[in-house]
Amino acid sequence: MSRLGHMRYLKMNGLGNEIVVLDLRGSDIVVAADEARAIAADSSSAFDQMMVLHDAGEEKVDAFMRIYNTDGSEAEGCGNGTRCVAWAMMSDPEMSSRFKGGTSLLLRTSAGPLTCERRGEFTFTVDMGEPRFGWREIPLRGEVADTGAFGIAFESHELGPISAVSMGNPHAIFQVENVADCGIDTLGPLVERHPMFPQRTNVSFAEFLSDDHIRLRVWERGVGETRACGTAACAVAVNACRLGLSGREVKISLPGGDLAIDWRSSDNHVLMTGPVELEREGRFASELFTRRD
Repeated sequence: MSRLGHMRYLKMNGLGNEIVVLDLRGSDIVVAADEARAIAADSSSAFDQMMVLHDAGEEKVDAFMRIYNTDGSEAEGCGNGTRCVAWAMMSDPEMSSRFKGGTSLLLRTSAGPLTCERRGEFTFTVDMGEPRFGWREIPLRGEVADTGAFGIAFESHELGPISAVSMGNPHAIFQVENVADCGIDTLGPLVERHPMFPQRTNVSFAEFLSDDHIRLRVWERGVGETRACGTAACAVAVNACRLGLSGREVKISLPGGDLAIDWRSSDNHVLMTGPVELEREGRFASELFTRRD
């Protein structure tokens, strides 16, 4: 029987990006892929990403964080979920008892450290680190001359231009005239699993409203279309700047709301600012895990 039965969790969202926060600090439990799928499949705990906290093992780090997609796969980063974790660790009565206090915290993920700063009761800024543009870093299956604009083959035709960026996880970006009619339901899953992307990829469709405002829809790897994706917003913003289409500060409008992205020139780090919302707390039913596949 799963040891996750009756475990307490928080159901939150960042711009409608559905997040479950699970605190496993103080235990040796690691969530298995089939357990994550069972949690995502239940209507009371359905999520786009589940943020699972473990002991940091480092004095200056507040927690180690694993991130699960709905299909049970692990993601390297999730900006909206990280803001939710920051609120939970600072403000939730049970989780905050372990927090050292203050307005900032440091989390470690498989992709590296993330620093979070509180800007208001429910508003946080996450330092998402440096973007990476090299084809090996993203990663791509093979070398391309310019990751800012290249094509990928689909049967008898080539699709593009595509831009590719890593924000700790891979992103493929299309510039479109209108996100309302961008073919996300067809192109999203095809590009996500295209052989050019050996770790699969998130797929963004970006409509440029001005040089500092972009409208965005995202097909998220392992999830499908989502109301918001923080790492995609960062990837789209820095890609627009490197292509000369915007400055370093950009507003990204997603179906769930707006994020402010600042590609800081002093250290090349990408800062993402946005809100979170606590929906409720709950406990996993034990029988949820008897249906594991």
